[in-house]
Amino acid sequence: MAIAQGSAPAHPHQARSQPRLPAAPHEMSGEPRLGAAPIGIALAGMASLASGMGIGRFVYTPILPAMTEGLGFGAASAGLIASANFVGYLAGALLAASRLPGSRRAWFLAALALGAVTTMAMGAADTMPAFLLLRFLGGVASAIVLVVGSVLVLDALAAAGRSRLAPLHFAGVGVGIVISALVVSGLEAAGLGWRALWIGAGMVAAVPVPLAMWLLPGEVRPESTPGPHAGGGTRRGAVAALALCHGLFGFGYIVTATFLVAVVRAAPAARAFEALVWPVVGLAAALSVLLWGRLGARVGVLPLYGAACLVEALGVAIGGAWPSPAGALLSALLLGGTFMGITALGFTAARALAPGEERRVSALITAAFGFGQIVGPVLGGWLMDHAGGFALPSLIAAGALVLAGVTALLTARAVRPAEG
Repeated sequence: MAIAQGSAPAHPHQARSQPRLPAAPHEMSGEPRLGAAPIGIALAGMASLASGMGIGRFVYTPILPAMTEGLGFGAASAGLIASANFVGYLAGALLAASRLPGSRRAWFLAALALGAVTTMAMGAADTMPAFLLLRFLGGVASAIVLVVGSVLVLDALAAAGRSRLAPLHFAGVGVGIVISALVVSGLEAAGLGWRALWIGAGMVAAVPVPLAMWLLPGEVRPESTPGPHAGGGTRRGAVAALALCHGLFGFGYIVTATFLVAVVRAAPAARAFEALVWPVVGLAAALSVLLWGRLGARVGVLPLYGAACLVEALGVAIGGAWPSPAGALLSALLLGGTFMGITALGFTAARALAPGEERRVSALITAAFGFGQIVGPVLGGWLMDHAGGFALPSLIAAGALVLAGVTALLTARAVRPAEG
């Protein structure tokens, strides 16, 4: 998420302590090579995240109820398929952290196409190994789209002095969630089964590929070597703490993000709201990144990251403890209103804490996030099958988010004095 540039600091230390994206063209090595206007780059980034993340990653949630009914498997099997995607996400994040041969733009475009293809192929699969393989490959693709694509977009916007457009890029995840929910609901209303849902979602996910090929630039600047900066030891500790927070965040949010729609369908009092819950998550996610960006410029990225985790903990706990229409919608609103804000704040903090190593550190926190997501659906599904409800896994997930929030707030206090 971009920090608004040129805004006056809210207190005397803010100018030194608040993470900011690099914005001045003279900081770049050579002139930026932008193939489109900055607004076009931001919109192409939005479309790419809508495809690779909003659809490729999260369409499993609205499809899951129809899929489990059609195939007759339980929550543990559903969690296993979800975790295969997250194992792939972790592998993709580690791959993005390595020195990729060739063009990063080529890797990004290939991953974008792979995500659409594997989504469509889920509709043709028949066995659990096939489901696991396809979701694993889709996870690899989504991590590369997020990490490499975000670096390309944010570097290009910073080179043009338009980092304020970055929230448009991150809003793409919420936009994709809304689109996927509408596609799934429309196809189900037409009487089509779970296979058609996957194929239809994959076809929609393929639409942004040519747009990204046309509008997104290649390398704006080469990888740089980080220079010396004050509080280096503190900064390294802060990066480690950020990775821990992102891992706890991944574990905490994914239990609700995976099972929310299925839980609503299973609750007689809330089932009528099933088609509304997932669009609420997506719409809140798309709009919230604008709010978190403005707040980040005022109160600081790490303190806001911690506060957002605490708000999300409340939403996750409500999802399990209040199985009613109001509880489901409030949980969806709080989950959607925070998870992309936290993701974008994490990227902003990573760029500021490790100048010159943005891709490596962004991939590091994404890998930690992915590891948390691997554990979440498996544990959540197992607990749902054995504890007979969603309350216990939700409370455990909320506890992880509280720990992430407190850690981020304590880290923010440690970093600020070191910079003074």
